[in-house]
Amino acid sequence: MEIITEYNWIFFSLAVIFGLYMTWGIGANDVANAMGTSVGSGAITVKQAIIIAAIFEFSGAFLAGGDVTETIRKGIIDPGAISDRPELLLYGMLAALLSAAIWLMAASTKGWPVSTTHTIVGAVVGFAIVGIGPDSVNWGKIGKIVASWIISPVLGGVIGFVLMVSIRKFIINADEPIKMARRYGPFYVFLAAFIVVLVSLFKGLKHLKLDVSDGQKFLWAAILGVLLAFVGKVMINRVKVDAIADKDFHYASVERMFRPMMIFTACAMAFAHGSNDVANGVGPMAAVIGLIQSGGEVAQESEMPIWILLMGGGGIVVGLATLGYRVMQTIGEKITELTPTRGYSATLGAASTVVLASTNGIPVSTTHIAVGAVLGVGLARGISAVDLRVLINIVVSWLVTLPVGAGLAALIFFILKGIFS
Repeated sequence: MEIITEYNWIFFSLAVIFGLYMTWGIGANDVANAMGTSVGSGAITVKQAIIIAAIFEFSGAFLAGGDVTETIRKGIIDPGAISDRPELLLYGMLAALLSAAIWLMAASTKGWPVSTTHTIVGAVVGFAIVGIGPDSVNWGKIGKIVASWIISPVLGGVIGFVLMVSIRKFIINADEPIKMARRYGPFYVFLAAFIVVLVSLFKGLKHLKLDVSDGQKFLWAAILGVLLAFVGKVMINRVKVDAIADKDFHYASVERMFRPMMIFTACAMAFAHGSNDVANGVGPMAAVIGLIQSGGEVAQESEMPIWILLMGGGGIVVGLATLGYRVMQTIGEKITELTPTRGYSATLGAASTVVLASTNGIPVSTTHIAVGAVLGVGLARGISAVDLRVLINIVVSWLVTLPVGAGLAALIFFILKGIFS
């Protein structure tokens, strides 16, 4: 404890710097993947993606980011195992942040879509095994997280597949697809708004201490969904039919009508991503700052400071704006060809899965879910519509990420321990 008291300002500064570095990496890699479907489908530009992320990634981190930060902060390892040596937890969380940030920067520079959740969870486990002991790891929680890495992309793929099939049945394959797009388009906008608002009200806003009953939550989600559906209807009706384009591609005008809807789903995905992935950067940072403020006492319960969530949201946005362009194309263009209807299905499928996971405190990989959703949409047109070579390369990069994060964290842990001890 004397070490923490003696070097408290140094540890505090390192926590803030490493935390910002990590959230910058999340923005450069994971946010680019999250927005890739919207950009790849041609619905929005890269500049528009950055603006949407600036608003909704930040909002998701601030309003609904509290639950998952608890899992990263306290759920992966047992802090009680080092209650007599809290500096070990401090070194470990700093090591986890720095190792994850280094790997994300390297991957983003190369344009590799990797999982920040894999990286930070692997880093925390890596330092815990070498610094505390294997028994300190909550292997039950790790098992739940690992299972989510398999289940969540499948779920995202299933939702994306079902949405794509429904669009093809009710709109694209109808006798009058343009008429059906105007009729059913607002419903798809309502669906996106209702899902995100409902799950956010149920669990994501609990740290704001809003006293709202379950019935009121459903009511508010429905009201906001209807309002946004009305806005969507106005935007869809303003889209003009392009007869010339329709001669070359029969569904060109229908695809144009889905572009306004992609704006809503892009906002939903950005909010969902911010609510889940801010935890990867600010969870370990909050653990370090909590230790410093308590004078070295390893507390089982502590509140997430609002300023940390705000800083995490800001770091994510800066990362996307500065380096996100290098990995934006991977999910948006290389797995399967995306159009606005396909991009809508993939994005809403991914957003629904991410928000449901984050409000249940499960730190899932947005990259995995986005890939699963895009794959599901591609499979709706048959296996030949998917570039399996790209898919295999992406999976290999995922497998490399976790051991790299663990190994770097173990190395940095021993360096920090040697410097300050």
